[in-house]
Amino acid sequence: MSYAEAMKRLEEIVAALEAGGADLDETLKLFEEGSKLLKSCQEELAEAEGKVEKLRLEDVE
Repeated sequence: MSYAEAMKRLEEIVAALEAGGADLDETLKLFEEGSKLLKSCQEELAEAEGKVEKLRLEDVE
């Protein structure tokens, strides 16, 4: 799943959780899915930041 797709799904999950109405099991499933997606997005961002920093340092040399 791409970063953009993961972010879109996260937005859907947040909207569903904010809307309420889901039973406890569904709420927990959504929360778990959202947590995994968030971790994945954070890791991808950290990797991209590392690449940018490396490129920035190479330009300085």
